[in-house]
Amino acid sequence: MEHIVFLDRDTIPAHITLPTPAFPHHWQAYPATAPQEVVKRLAHATIAITNKVVLNRDILSQLPQLKMIAISATGTNNVDLDYCHQRGIVVSNIRDYASDSVPEHALGILFALRRNLLGYHRDIQAGRWQETGQFCFFTHPIGDIRGTTLGIIGSGSLGQAMATLARAVGMTVIVAERKGATTCRDGYVPFETVLATADAISLHCPLTPDTQNLIGSAELAAMQAHAIVINTGRGGLVDEHALIDALKHGRIGGAGVDVFTQEPAPADNPLLAHSDLPNLLLTPHVAWGSDSAIQTLADQLIANLNAFVAGQPQHQV
Repeated sequence: MEHIVFLDRDTIPAHITLPTPAFPHHWQAYPATAPQEVVKRLAHATIAITNKVVLNRDILSQLPQLKMIAISATGTNNVDLDYCHQRGIVVSNIRDYASDSVPEHALGILFALRRNLLGYHRDIQAGRWQETGQFCFFTHPIGDIRGTTLGIIGSGSLGQAMATLARAVGMTVIVAERKGATTCRDGYVPFETVLATADAISLHCPLTPDTQNLIGSAELAAMQAHAIVINTGRGGLVDEHALIDALKHGRIGGAGVDVFTQEPAPADNPLLAHSDLPNLLLTPHVAWGSDSAIQTLADQLIANLNAFVAGQPQHQV
């Protein structure tokens, strides 16, 4: 009988149904798990499920009975994959479950920032409309989406889905080649050209040592003054201090951020500390989280367990 332990069940909303695994098992789920609790809670587990709980070499070396790690997300940076490969621990992740949810969220942010919806909402809250005595008032510029250029960084399933949505609303889409590449693949544009020409940039690439702070002070300075940066990928892709500095000094037009370098973001995070900026829109890592997307994730998570126990592991990383 397999012993399954879900370390952070609350990362899936309670109203989302988790299917029952199709094999004999003992199931134990914890709302959340602190680092010092991981080893104890996995002491008898043969299958561990984690969304964001870190399973590093030190922890895994204390769990000789562990046979599989099911990551209930796409990102794998919280699991030491090299050690798992050495030990023969199967690691599976979730794929292509949010190809509607994430691009729709990113496009929604783009519309909100391009039309300054947040700024107008705050002006109404502050009573500025009443002060004008007019049927409408214009305190922020309003831009259309159609006819503008979207630069996409990351050409996986999410980047491709974002491109499809952007084209549907009349945007020109350019896809960035890898930063530092000396040649361009067919259909790609040099990274520097994307920075310089895009009216908005949307990040959909994984966080790796090569993409850490992919967008920093130099990259923000290379963008057009009205450009919008949208990050629904990973927090570490964008230098948060540099982003706030660029917003405060008008070097870019706006930013929408769904992911942070530390989550939940502490009070001293520069984005939270400047959340009153009218051209900064923050959401708490929920771009992936439509009900339909999360149900797809839950179904695939259990399907990954079933496949592993059946001797045909899927979605291995």
